[in-house]
Amino acid sequence: MKNRFWLIGLLIFTWACNGTKTTETAVEEVIVKPYPTFNADSAYAFIQQQVDFGPRVPGTKGHAATKNWIISKLKSYGWSVQTQDFQAKTYDGLTWNLSNIIASYNPQATKRILLAAHWDTRRIADKDTERLNEPIDGANDGGSGVGVLIEIARTIASQELKPDVGIDIIFFDGEDDGEPENTRTRNTAQEYWWCHGSQYWSKNKHIPNYSAYYGILVDLVGGKNAKFYREGYSRQYASGILSKVWGNAASLGHSDFFIQKDAPEILDDHAFVNAIAGIPMIDIIEFSPDYGFGHYHHTHKDNMDLIDIRSLRAVGETVLFTVYQE
Repeated sequence: MKNRFWLIGLLIFTWACNGTKTTETAVEEVIVKPYPTFNADSAYAFIQQQVDFGPRVPGTKGHAATKNWIISKLKSYGWSVQTQDFQAKTYDGLTWNLSNIIASYNPQATKRILLAAHWDTRRIADKDTERLNEPIDGANDGGSGVGVLIEIARTIASQELKPDVGIDIIFFDGEDDGEPENTRTRNTAQEYWWCHGSQYWSKNKHIPNYSAYYGILVDLVGGKNAKFYREGYSRQYASGILSKVWGNAASLGHSDFFIQKDAPEILDDHAFVNAIAGIPMIDIIEFSPDYGFGHYHHTHKDNMDLIDIRSLRAVGETVLFTVYQE
């Protein structure tokens, strides 16, 4: 367990005594709450397990096996778990049976923090140059966010020291099946073909009138040399939370990963949580303002060779630290 104490803030007092000005500096001590260590090796193993199940495309064996595994893991850590089953239409006319997986810690607490990731993977490799119609492993795009959040759930369960707030983790389904660029005009019956799970949950919360103090979405967080920029919707809806998290990352020594530079808006699950559910949520995601997504995005290069312990540690420790400071 880590215990850190920060000294911040200078209060300057000046007064006159016998005609002489004296200046004293008082230091206000701000104590940072202790927080547990994030085990990046464990998060890596959780990603490997998902990849071993095979692509998590809805309707496949890999998808079903991963669902059962996530639920089993969370229950084994003592979290309250429920699923939210629903149907959604795909851009090419399929009807998919989807499931959001929702886990809660300290459900009686009124102040709640929402953590989220998507657990499905893309059924095509439309940005690749070969095997375009085959599903991808999704080690980073899907797997990394799930791995980080399951490790956070495990860590909280295994520590005597607990956070002072309630926490809800939502694994959204059906995030990554939006239409490819070359077929964007094929079907315009609905506005958004991406992020089915977050759209559904934002309109049909698992608890009526549910709210959270804020939310953190993690997506594409395990790649080698990952850089996380201040995404556009995060700035628009949750600028204070964004500043807090990026500041926490810097204080923990992760400023090489969390870059103080703005990036454009990205249509990700947090966009619907913000706009529809009314919960301020930021997105920690690898997306560069200079070149966009990484070279692996929606290709078969999104495999375990891409995953880096250091990136997982930077994100996992920052999110865990942030939760324990509430």
